[in-house]
Amino acid sequence: MASEKKVPEHVVIIPDGNRRWARKKGWKPWKGHEVAGEEGNIRSLVKEAQSLGIGVLSVWGFSTENWKREKDEVERILDVVEKAVFTFGKEIEKEKLRFRHVGRKDRLPEKMVKELERLEKLSKGFDGMMIVLCLDYGGRDEIARAVNKAIEKGEKVDEESFKDFLDTEGIADPDLIIRTGGDTRMSGFMPYQSTYAELYFTDTLFPDFNADKLREAVDWFLDVDRRFGGG
Repeated sequence: MASEKKVPEHVVIIPDGNRRWARKKGWKPWKGHEVAGEEGNIRSLVKEAQSLGIGVLSVWGFSTENWKREKDEVERILDVVEKAVFTFGKEIEKEKLRFRHVGRKDRLPEKMVKELERLEKLSKGFDGMMIVLCLDYGGRDEIARAVNKAIEKGEKVDEESFKDFLDTEGIADPDLIIRTGGDTRMSGFMPYQSTYAELYFTDTLFPDFNADKLREAVDWFLDVDRRFGGG
């Protein structure tokens, strides 16, 4: 069982398949986002991650490319995310979870940004599992912004010091990245940080990716022989 071995410190979930899940049921595409965000899917995964002893759980909620979708869908997704952030904020405080937002804040709704910043500040001293919510996030965008930060400070960087300019400063690199929905690509998620992450792809559409599925992914990880280039 996962609990008898060393679980991954940092687990990432790329939640793909919400729209396909909704369309299969004859619903509008954004209904899948509502089920995943508002109706408890994320919440159950957070609780399972806590019980497994995972230190950091990152979820990609909205990518820089998602702005290209139909305006109505973008508005619906952001509405779902905003409601989920405000609702989950109460659990963060109750469970003493740490919280970080990774991604851009300049294009998100002002009300959402204020709540993200409030939760980051509120949870800074907490010692529970860290929740990393990736909103308006893209790996290339993050690296470009990090380079500009280094240039502005006039600093020469190496592999380690460059991490201090990334959105994930101070967060352990991912050990396990899970992508739901059947596609076998990273789509630009944390390209700098994921060098030695184990990649787990599942055909399960995200609204059906529950606590049991997360446990299966962690058990798979525990069977992997991680050599980190050492042969």
